[in-house]
Parts: sequence; C-alpha cells; structure tokens
Amino acid sequence: MSIYTKTGDKGTTSIYGGKRVSKDELIIEATASIDELSTFIGFIVNYLTYKKEVKFLTEVQKNLYLIMAYLSGAKIELKHLTTETKRFEQLIDKYTSHLPKLNRFILNPGSKIASLFHMLRTTTRQCERRVVSYLKSSRKQNYENEKLILIYLNRMSDLFFTFARKYSKNKEILT
Repeated sequence: MSIYTKTGDKGTTSIYGGKRVSKDELIIEATASIDELSTFIGFIVNYLTYKKEVKFLTEVQKNLYLIMAYLSGAKIELKHLTTETKRFEQLIDKYTSHLPKLNRFILNPGSKIASLFHMLRTTTRQCERRVVSYLKSSRKQNYENEKLILIYLNRMSDLFFTFARKYSKNKEILT
C-alpha cells in the first residue's frame, strides 16, 4: 500500500469516520496541534534517562491520541483524564518541593533538556489555544469530556514547566 493517497491534493483531509473537511478547519488546527505536541514529547523522550519518565510521557502521548480521536468524532469517554491530571499534580508537587521557591519569571536556559521542556510547555499552551477555539466553535457531544481535556492540557503545561525547572539544575536565570 502506498503512503500517498492523493485524496488531500485539493486541500481536504479525512477525520474520524471518513468525513472530509478542509485542511484549514478548526478541528484540523486543534488535532494537528495535539499531534505536534505528541511529536515533541516523542522527541524529548530520546534525551531522558529515567525509564519511569519515558514510560510516563509515552502514556501522555497515548492520551493525546485519544483526545484527538474524541475531537474528530469518536464516541469515547475520557473520564480517566481526571486520574491522569491528578498524577500531573502529584508530580508537580513532588518536584516543586525540591526546587527553590519561585517569585519572579525565569528565562529558559539551564540545560538542553530543560530548554526542550520549555518548548513542550509553550507548544502545550499553543495546543490548548487551538483546542479552545475549536470547542468554542463546535459543541461536541460530551461537555464533561471537553472540560476534562482543557484541564488536562492546562495542567500538562504546568507539569512541563516543572520538568524544565527540575532539569535546569538550579541554573535558572531570574528576570
């Protein structure tokens, strides 16, 4: 089977269920943004040495794909995102308890991995904005899922900020 289908040559693409939409639709912006975020997570995993963190971030990628499926029209529940968000909060609290108190903005240097986590943080924020735009334009079938998605993405950016601080090895530059 060929990787190219030529079905998108006129500026359309398929979403869940085979429905074709324009490549500039908000649903495509939202799901492409999530896909980009997942790709960056996969990139940073290559630099991590802690197997627990690699496994954890791989699970995050799987959740992002479930979110993309839901946004594209799949009839799935995302109740487990509540538990996953709590995991984020637990990690944030755990790592923050070992970091210096933060009372000013910081700049990104510290280490290569810290900078990559800052890139993940900003990509997550961008993704969040795209998802909000899509959700505002088109009410999905399950308002509870939408709420869980937004909380999950918001907390994820906080987690990546915390990971960046953890990996900066106390070399943050305060503004």
